Amino acid sequence: MTRAIRPRHRYFDHPAPLPFAHRGGAADGLENTAAAFRRAVDLGYRYLETDVHATSDGRLVAFHDATLDRVTDTRGTIGTLPWRAVRTARVAGREPLPLFEELLEEFPSARWNIDVKAEAALPPLLELLGRTGAWDRVCVGSFSEARVARAQRRAGPRLATSLGTRGVAGLRMRSYGRGALPLDRLLGAAVRRGAACVQVPVRQWGLPVVDALFLRAAHAFGLQVHVWTVNEADRMAALLDLGVDGIMTDHIETLRTVLTERGSWV
Repeated sequence: MTRAIRPRHRYFDHPAPLPFAHRGGAADGLENTAAAFRRAVDLGYRYLETDVHATSDGRLVAFHDATLDRVTDTRGTIGTLPWRAVRTARVAGREPLPLFEELLEEFPSARWNIDVKAEAALPPLLELLGRTGAWDRVCVGSFSEARVARAQRRAGPRLATSLGTRGVAGLRMRSYGRGALPLDRLLGAAVRRGAACVQVPVRQWGLPVVDALFLRAAHAFGLQVHVWTVNEADRMAALLDLGVDGIMTDHIETLRTVLTERGSWV
């Protein structure tokens, strides 16, 4: 088991391992709704994972997909619709889509892990964090390396971010002892810009990502390792034994039970 590291940002002011309610706990079909986040908070979750898109008139919506089609009773692309149209959609036919600003206000003690799904969502997110002073409550990530870098440049050290996709690949290579000097410079620059964690699946494209070597390499850079999306109790336990710093799950009761049995639920 690897040793947990000292957090690099006030966002992580909680004893590890961190339990994250993925999309508020997506297993019940009400993902990314105020009802889902309310349930997670009632269970004792402080760390909530969500995604953001911007409507055509610049409103920041907590929602995973680019379109409304999969989980709501409405169709259309969020980025091409005004908020007055998006607000009529209902997840599973019953729950409205929340604005992220509303979630910040309703859950003042929550920490938010945010996947910025579209470039148009980045400016209103940074404006909202600046206006509300919520920098310590948010960690930003994205599959777009460039989007994370832009967030880091605009916000500076106030904003915690996760390592981008190239950085994750580089960290995996470095863990095998194949990190050349330019790679180390790349990783070091990402960390200096604000990267405080690395958030990864257990496996990607059939290849292992999270193992003791990867954890050791991440911790050497001062990066916490959070793993998504883990829904089985035995897999959760194995990752905790390995020494991961956080787990994201759709099955929030299961993770709470695993951590409680280990004396790690705070």
